[in-house]
Amino acid sequence: MKKLFFSVSLSLFSLLSFGQLKNGYEIDINIHGLKDSTIFLAYHLGDKQYIKDTITLDNAGHGKISGQEALPQGIYMIVLPGKKYFEVLISKDQFFTINCIYNDYINTLKFAGSDENSTFVEYQKKWMALQQQASSISKRIQDNKQNSDSLKILFSSQKVQEDKMKSYLESVVLSNEGNLLSILVRALIPIEVPEFKVQNGISNPDSARWVMKYNYNKDHFFDNIDLTDERLIRTPILQAQLNTFFTNIVIQAPDSINKEIDKIIQKCQSNYKVFQFVSVFLFNHFRESEIMGHDAVIVKLADDIYLSGKADWASKEFKDDLRRQVELIRPNLIGKKAENLIMDSYKGVFVSLYDVEKEFTILYFWEPNCGHCQEATPKLKAYYEKAKDDNIEVFAVCTTADKPKWTKYIEDNKLTWINGWDPERKTHFDYYYNVQSTPMIYILDKNKKIIAKKIGVETIGSFIDNYRKLVK
Repeated sequence: MKKLFFSVSLSLFSLLSFGQLKNGYEIDINIHGLKDSTIFLAYHLGDKQYIKDTITLDNAGHGKISGQEALPQGIYMIVLPGKKYFEVLISKDQFFTINCIYNDYINTLKFAGSDENSTFVEYQKKWMALQQQASSISKRIQDNKQNSDSLKILFSSQKVQEDKMKSYLESVVLSNEGNLLSILVRALIPIEVPEFKVQNGISNPDSARWVMKYNYNKDHFFDNIDLTDERLIRTPILQAQLNTFFTNIVIQAPDSINKEIDKIIQKCQSNYKVFQFVSVFLFNHFRESEIMGHDAVIVKLADDIYLSGKADWASKEFKDDLRRQVELIRPNLIGKKAENLIMDSYKGVFVSLYDVEKEFTILYFWEPNCGHCQEATPKLKAYYEKAKDDNIEVFAVCTTADKPKWTKYIEDNKLTWINGWDPERKTHFDYYYNVQSTPMIYILDKNKKIIAKKIGVETIGSFIDNYRKLVK
């Protein structure tokens, strides 16, 4: 398999094809005005694209792409010189002819022997025109923000345009029922969230109405997408919808996300290929997330899928490494009670994390010679001087074994918070708090529950202020 633009961990896919009228595939291509040139047949796999075949057109712009085994169905691309391309539906009947003029391939593209692709071309042109109309209205709305009368008219026009676009999509689905185009277009139809009535006596009707709309949109988001149809894997659609759902629709709290993961896995697990695709998407999506607390989602995916024996596509090396990483993350997930640390201190007496009787404890792992620590520690000291009388304490743990440097830094910088010292790491703080680099900050509540982790010094104050408001 040759790579066209990107690499992807799902390249191990070898999707099953659907029944064919003939064995294999044969696409006859005629591109007038393009001679003696190399073109490619490529396909989508989620949000990546790969080359399936390569041919060189003859002096008349003619070439043929063929194979003895049918292609897995989905949206493919004919890639022309200069990274130009047009899309082709590879469906049940994979024997057809393509004609177009190179300099105007979009407007001259025609198919023979594939009614579905001919309809696909018409659909693309019509949909592009509708999108241009919608874009024009949106631009006029932006240009008339200060004119309330014009906005009222424009918003009304926008609603009419949206209804027109949805109606067109529905008509395409209805007139192409049973074929690939219908499946693809149906997946694009947005869910219409109804207007909910709130019972009398509700103290905050707007919030109640928002929750109702949120739950409806969340619960029905995939109504138009068949999560057992593996043809969607070889299109950009499924990946885009999954990304939208887990980025913009679901509240970004681990508990909320994990509940939705359970639901979507249940829907797709009857089809191995879709299950694999969705599992890999979820793992990559949340592994790359920078949102605090999303490591709990990785732990769930590891436990439920990758380390449970279901992910037979993952190598032993990958799973062994994941198991090690998860075991370092598990003890310090948001919401867990922090592990107690009892260690020597700068004052020469043993100190215990659990003995700190404050509303918030900032657990700070640092080193005197760490470049980032040298920036963070003075900032934390400045914050501490202002906040120490506001029921806040800092429990600092030096991760280096160089005691003279540690004591000198404390004395030179007058660090008056709790300075812990465990050079032999008898408390296993590096394991319980996954200290692989410094500085590292955790925030604990009065019960020593972890409420924040790995945040910057600059955000400590605002986080605590917001947390107090939320709790109240």
